[in-house]
Amino acid sequence: MPRKLRLEFAGAIYHVTNRGDRREAIFKDDQDRSRFVTTLAEACAKTEWQVHAYCLLPDHFHCVIETPQPNLVAGMKWWLGTYTNRFNRRHRQNGHVFAGRYKALPLATDGGFFRLACAHVHLNPIRTPTLAAGQRLKEFPWSSYPLYLKAPAERPAWLRVDRLLAAEGLLGDTAASRREFERRMEAARTAESPSDWAGLRRGWYFGSDAFRAGLFARMSSGAGIVRHGMLPAESAAHDGERIVGEEFARLGWSEEEPARHRKAAAAKVEIAQRLRRETTLPLRWIAARLCMGSVNTLRNALLAAAKPAAEASRPVAGSAPVHRSIDSPPGQPDRAKPASTSAPVSPSAEPAPFNVTWD
Repeated sequence: MPRKLRLEFAGAIYHVTNRGDRREAIFKDDQDRSRFVTTLAEACAKTEWQVHAYCLLPDHFHCVIETPQPNLVAGMKWWLGTYTNRFNRRHRQNGHVFAGRYKALPLATDGGFFRLACAHVHLNPIRTPTLAAGQRLKEFPWSSYPLYLKAPAERPAWLRVDRLLAAEGLLGDTAASRREFERRMEAARTAESPSDWAGLRRGWYFGSDAFRAGLFARMSSGAGIVRHGMLPAESAAHDGERIVGEEFARLGWSEEEPARHRKAAAAKVEIAQRLRRETTLPLRWIAARLCMGSVNTLRNALLAAAKPAAEASRPVAGSAPVHRSIDSPPGQPDRAKPASTSAPVSPSAEPAPFNVTWD
């Protein structure tokens, strides 16, 4: 099974989470939790990570991490691998602690997405039995939220609070800002909506359409980005829209123009040929996007356009193609081999210059 997409680039911010193997506990007591946070601090020292939020629950964890360098994969490998070794040694066991690969979604810093992601992390204790109904959120100790309410001197250097306070519209890391932040978080306990977090639970990024387009642009150019695993399915559609836009601009077409031309118009067939060469888009997507009717209409148009190229590549009837014999020494003239007397191959059997049948 292909690995899920993993993107790395300088300055990226991620919502990272992972669960215990078979949903078992990844912390057996507070000493394990303390060791997990200590290991995170060591990982930050090695990678220059900045942590914006974290929360430890019995069978999983959440963390919002900023990576000034594109080193998420290396840092996560060290962090989770080192904790697994320490956990197993302490409890005299072996095997996996975490269930498969961790999930890491790139976060947009605009449009409230970063603020929502951090709120999702800090509000996690209220969705589990770890926090009683009457307890205040700051009473849960295994989260970065109580640290936000402390003075800067009482917080670890790897925890960065200024970005979230600014996203909340609070001015500076002051006592007044911290009190207001606490008031808002307590109010959010009853005001949160499950729909706010849908993008964090599913998908491969959390942000606006513009943020997604920026990620696609990075992946297409390869500039300053490292990609691991399978591209999202919508990546092909994004590339397809880019090609269609370039071709429409070349032809001087508006979005309404394809519907004004016949289904198998030469200009539309040329665009379809390019889409087949440069993307993995299915015929149904191309036919709908270019107003070319059914899949069969598009397939026949592509086959018809491919025939002249195939005919031109065939040898002229009656000619004697020259073949080099495997017995001829290097430097000796090639011997002519008579043309075959068998029936010529039908043009439809010639290989097309691009795939026209995959769908």
